[in-house]
Amino acid sequence: MKTLLLLLLTLTLYGEDLRAKIDHIIVIYLENRSFDTLFRGFEGADTSDHPFAPYLPQSDTNGTRYNLLPMGDNGITLGLPPMVENHPFSLDAYLTHRQLIPDLLHQFYENQLQIHGGLNDRFVLISDQGALSMGYHDMNKTALWKYAKKYTLCDHFFMGAFGGSFLNHQWLIAGQTPYIGEDSNLSRYELDNEGNVLHNGILTPDGYAVNTVQPHNPPYKQKYSDPARRLPLLTYDTIGDRLSDANVSWGWYSGGFTEALKGGEKKVNYQYHHNPFLYFARYAPHTQGRNHLKDEKAFFHAIKKGTLPHVAFFKPSASDNQHPGYGTIHAADRKIDQIVKAVQGNSKLWKHSVIIITYDENGGLWDHVAPPQGDRWGPGTRIPAIIVSPFAKKGVVDHTVYDTTSILRLIEWKYDLAPVGERRSANLIKAF
Repeated sequence: MKTLLLLLLTLTLYGEDLRAKIDHIIVIYLENRSFDTLFRGFEGADTSDHPFAPYLPQSDTNGTRYNLLPMGDNGITLGLPPMVENHPFSLDAYLTHRQLIPDLLHQFYENQLQIHGGLNDRFVLISDQGALSMGYHDMNKTALWKYAKKYTLCDHFFMGAFGGSFLNHQWLIAGQTPYIGEDSNLSRYELDNEGNVLHNGILTPDGYAVNTVQPHNPPYKQKYSDPARRLPLLTYDTIGDRLSDANVSWGWYSGGFTEALKGGEKKVNYQYHHNPFLYFARYAPHTQGRNHLKDEKAFFHAIKKGTLPHVAFFKPSASDNQHPGYGTIHAADRKIDQIVKAVQGNSKLWKHSVIIITYDENGGLWDHVAPPQGDRWGPGTRIPAIIVSPFAKKGVVDHTVYDTTSILRLIEWKYDLAPVGERRSANLIKAF
């Protein structure tokens, strides 16, 4: 008993000491890659080539294993083979890291059907790109891999919610799914008695927003100028509200934001649903909250000048965020390296910083690890997460189970904030 008490006291003192030393939490939120897609073969990590992680072949609706996996038409056009064997395959044999892969289906109920109760054997079946969902990259020469090797890689970190970017951005800042109710003309899912999708939509049958929808506040796509086609304003608390109320400085920085405000849709491929604060009344134009939403240029300027707020979320532009269809592995890797080097280049900033590099969701790409038992909304498929910091364990793979809301728990722990959202996931501080 005495030994246990001493251990608990040591951990408590360590945590309090670390809480005092951390002054900046920087979250880099990339796009649409699963853990196995990028970290297959990483030493010490639970990856799909590990001898203790046998591959469960992809199957059809009857549970019959495919002999060969059919490739989608977009992949064939890019030079991928029309059929591949029923196991993960290297994309690098056909495409360089500077080339795009096609975007894959990645939506709320569809992600659950792909996971199939943890078997993860229906990614090919429930996909518009077929076998492409089984492709992976050799990342061992990338900056992402380098930082994972040098610092801490979390190999059981899961996307907070099933499905796509819109919902997982909402879970990053608020830990919950927006409820719209019955009085909306937004499209709704139709499901059969077994939960299969008859028609997909933006809302669940009972009125929760789970798939991509434009924000009520500008900027938004101009073709959605009719307010009925955008999400009604949300009013519940976000982590931004908690920080503001506690007088803790923070900002959401995104590439192309200034141009998007000018209506420059043709100049920049700004993804409006990647800016989750645009959906909230507290961040409408001409409000005090709006001052927290800034452009990428302001992010790098603040790093250089040492004026970065205590909590900074960074969302790369579409071309730099690694999203299949419009973002390459190479471009995002360069952006990650640029950010980390910029922070490390300011010694006063670096010695008090924690950089979290992670992804919003898996983008329809396969992973072999079953998500943990959660709630109606998730967690979904496993995604990469890397902790880069003077306080991070060096060269360590952390096997603790986390999800996107673990970032919320870290921020709440650091600044003694009331919890945001519905799920009490593990605090990311365990990775240190």
